[in-house]
Amino acid sequence: MAVFNVIKLSELEGAKRISAEFYKPHFLRIKHNLIKLGAKPLKNYITLLYRYPTFYNLEYRKEGVLILKGEDIVQGGFVQNQSQDYISLEDASRFPKTILEEGDLIFSVRGYVGKIGIIDKKYVGSIISANLIRAKISGLSSYFVWVFLNSKYGSSQLERIKMMTSQETVVADDIRNLLIFEPSKNFQKEIETLSINAINQFRNSENLYSQAENLLLEELGLKDFKPKYEKTYTAKLSDAFSAHRIDAEYFQPAYEEVVRKIKEYPNGFSKLLKHVENIKPNFDPTKYPDEDFCYVELADIDSSIGIIHSVNKVKGGEAPSRARRLLKEGDVIVSSVEGSLEKVALVDREHDSCLASTGFFQFRPLGILPEVLLVLSKSIVLQLQLKKRCSGTILTAVPKESLRDIIIPLLSFSTQQEIASLVQQSHEARKKAKELLELAKRAVEIAIEEGEEKAINFLSRIK
Repeated sequence: MAVFNVIKLSELEGAKRISAEFYKPHFLRIKHNLIKLGAKPLKNYITLLYRYPTFYNLEYRKEGVLILKGEDIVQGGFVQNQSQDYISLEDASRFPKTILEEGDLIFSVRGYVGKIGIIDKKYVGSIISANLIRAKISGLSSYFVWVFLNSKYGSSQLERIKMMTSQETVVADDIRNLLIFEPSKNFQKEIETLSINAINQFRNSENLYSQAENLLLEELGLKDFKPKYEKTYTAKLSDAFSAHRIDAEYFQPAYEEVVRKIKEYPNGFSKLLKHVENIKPNFDPTKYPDEDFCYVELADIDSSIGIIHSVNKVKGGEAPSRARRLLKEGDVIVSSVEGSLEKVALVDREHDSCLASTGFFQFRPLGILPEVLLVLSKSIVLQLQLKKRCSGTILTAVPKESLRDIIIPLLSFSTQQEIASLVQQSHEARKKAKELLELAKRAVEIAIEEGEEKAINFLSRIK
């Protein structure tokens, strides 16, 4: 239903903002409530607000100073680098104000607009890309500010100030004028403690998953293994005819290095399809036009530890044509699209019966623990084998027929149990991190709506 709102000319907030979206009743209610509470512009607490002027001419490297981008603010505000892009120390030193310190806030202002992260020890010394703005806070706990801006009272304001040019963007002046209320030091400390615990759980989940993958790679003799990509090499014509491939990439010797390691594994190896059922994408949600479904796409996968971090709600009759997979708890979904092969996730109970895109393979384990299949699929064991088999022109992907040639090591059940336990702990820690951050946001919202005392009582009941 259409919503109408009449604004007086005298109430327009500057000549630059006359769009109807800016004056939605919901946005105005949020602003009114904050002003009533005595909220002040964020600029009162900002000691530095800086955006890197440009990144064109910079050469990305495999090591050096890490660059954080908008895509690195994930799952409600946690920071997690995705691309592993670096620049030289010399390039980074040109703009020292881009170098991040603990407690800094980073705002995504182009591309992934509206996301706010906070820098912890892991990313101290990294720098911001041109799509981020760095802010230093004084007079308020930066952790409280981070939680507030990720709550509905912050996210609503950020949604309001988005401007559409060639793409959505936010400008520094609008960030300065975001409204924020100043609670007691005691309440700020409560929120800071809760948010730091959430971040620690997030980092713990990363470490536990890393341990699981390291255990697998050590078992296979692949720890610290780095395939050597050759610039020139030869292949037999008979091999080309046998594979029905004549492209050079398919015969890259680096791919065979991993296969050779798997075949040398003392416990043996086997074909992947002997240990998984490759589920066909033959579910048709349009047969259930009024039923609600959760739909999983490539962008909904947290590739760091292999979980589904978000879904889209769709009616069966309105589901995309690619929504043809019906997921089951314990399935492992693996991207078949080159450039996104790392998008791999284990389907948990929460996402049982969700729809998934045909851009995934859907593996149902047979005689192998699901968590072990996840780690195998995310590691170089399967990733390089899948990459080798990518083909196509407009959309390069892994043909389903090529799965019959992929091999996996035969791990003992005791080794599988160790790996599975670490993955389970990792996923539990990530779930706990998300819960803690949600509790912190809810406490801030209660403090605004009902007062600090009730917010403190809310927190005391959950401890």
